[in-house]
Amino acid sequence: MAQVLEFKLPDLGEGLTEAEIVRWLVQVGDVVAIDQPVVEVETAKAMVEVPCPYGGVVTARFGEEGTELPVGAPLLTVAVGASPSDGPQDGPADHSGAAPVRSAAEGSGNVLVGYGTGEPPARRRRVRPTAPLAPAPAPARPAPPAAVPARADGVGNGSLGSNGRQGSNGTNGSAVHGTGTGTSAHGTGTLRAEGPVPVISPLVRRLARENGLDLRELTGSGPDGLILRADVEDALRAAAPQDRTTRQAAPAPARASGPVSSAPAGGIRIPLKGVRGAVADKLSRSRREIPEATCWVDADATELMRARSAMNAAGGPKISLLALLARICTAALARFPELNSSVDTEAREVVQFDHVHLGFAAQTERGLVVPVVRDAHARDAEGLTAEFARLTEAGRAGTLTPADLTGGTFTLNNYGVFGVDGSTPIINHPEAAMLGVGRIVPKPWVHEGELAVRQVVQLSLTFDHRVCDGGTAGGFLRHVADCVEQPAVLLRTL
Repeated sequence: MAQVLEFKLPDLGEGLTEAEIVRWLVQVGDVVAIDQPVVEVETAKAMVEVPCPYGGVVTARFGEEGTELPVGAPLLTVAVGASPSDGPQDGPADHSGAAPVRSAAEGSGNVLVGYGTGEPPARRRRVRPTAPLAPAPAPARPAPPAAVPARADGVGNGSLGSNGRQGSNGTNGSAVHGTGTGTSAHGTGTLRAEGPVPVISPLVRRLARENGLDLRELTGSGPDGLILRADVEDALRAAAPQDRTTRQAAPAPARASGPVSSAPAGGIRIPLKGVRGAVADKLSRSRREIPEATCWVDADATELMRARSAMNAAGGPKISLLALLARICTAALARFPELNSSVDTEAREVVQFDHVHLGFAAQTERGLVVPVVRDAHARDAEGLTAEFARLTEAGRAGTLTPADLTGGTFTLNNYGVFGVDGSTPIINHPEAAMLGVGRIVPKPWVHEGELAVRQVVQLSLTFDHRVCDGGTAGGFLRHVADCVEQPAVLLRTL
């Protein structure tokens, strides 16, 4: 007899709490093997193919493409031991029964961070409503509920207060007053006194709550009337003109809960999610926590450009300018290790690293990402060039892994590719410094006592003032500038 097992979105590592479904790789009724990728998701770090630890027939999928799911939410169910001819049962899939305990032979090893192969914990009963129930009139003064033993499956007698909080049945589910059916905190719908609302994602509920939208008034476009994020956003856009009209006649009523947006009505609202949301969170945290300062200097890069041309003319793989700048950075960090560090705020300690994991800013279609070159201090210019090329291509293709985007100790930001001369970079938290490089352009320059046209670049260093003072930061930047102006200075550290 087939066992229906539920596969939940696993912990993807690095503190990620949610992911967006980009593309389903299997359909309901497909046969999947153990560790076969079943869905492609996008996190705040990277695109990830999620493998399923079970082998069998896919009986249901949860969430349409474009839906955001929190870690621990159901992804799909698999009938282990079923044949393809069994297929999904007629009618809506019912996942109310608790999944049976599987043996170790039925699953794979560790799939992703935090997802093991031990026996799954007992699951609460979940009920997926096929359509919203008609709201029932509530009595003016409901009688107090009778004491009923709590049940782990969330089904039984319970009471629901006007605020829609936990019922008296002692579970995380909710039930209307009297005998009814509740759902667990991870269930498909949210039961209210007026009836269930078919919503999977807590993000959708939060978006509606923060904008004062009643989900009961929406008709979902998903399977079985499931309300998707797009449905909420469409309703908010449709309500915007009416809101502007009614606002002139009477003030809008205050919402009972959720933050009040100070943004004007109308316009286009772009959710801060995925890479853009991760960048916003990290930059905001950096500005809140790090007392940063910036110093900068102009440098004559003519000799550096000539040295690069000579290297490439000698044959072999071409050496990139970014690789030479990275080699200069690692040499400067060896002399000024204070800037290759991080602040442990809880321990009130500065942690200096004995390795340089060099991050570099790269602009992609998904937004700004910062891939990390591991052990950059141990690589030569040729090796750095190859690794920069590999990570840049992976970033453009959207195949960078979370490991490729984390663990940096210092960041190199070449914003000169955008045609700008200078900037005051925001430190990539929790690092302690970032070197910014502007464009290299011909400018009048005094060289050997005479005015000449030279290739000039502006270098800027933003640093955490907790790890060092201006003297150290200035010494680091001056050493970088000296190496740019006289590449032979690097020979001392090679």
